[in-house]
Amino acid sequence: MHNYRKFKDYHIEQLRDPEDAKIYLSVALEDYEKNEDINAFLLAVRDVAEAQGGMSMLAERVNLSDEGLYKFLSENGNQQLNMILKILHGLGFKFSIEARENQIQAGHYRV
Repeated sequence: MHNYRKFKDYHIEQLRDPEDAKIYLSVALEDYEKNEDINAFLLAVRDVAEAQGGMSMLAERVNLSDEGLYKFLSENGNQQLNMILKILHGLGFKFSIEARENQIQAGHYRV
């Protein structure tokens, strides 16, 4: 008999690697630019947050309450990224995901 894991568990485990998380977020952002599906991008952000220590840890890092972070990253949250992308596109730029120098340690991001 095979021991199977849930895909979500495997997915989150893979996203603990900063390079895998960077690629995942980059692809999600590229997809957002093509399809304007903000919810898929926000899901990617939530997945990486879960892999990197959880939403509470991320909320603490960015000085938000847990509730505020969940609300911002929810499907009904304040989607300011939409306007930022439009402005950047108007200026001839696009978003990209890059690791900040000296901010990655042992698979966890430091803010």
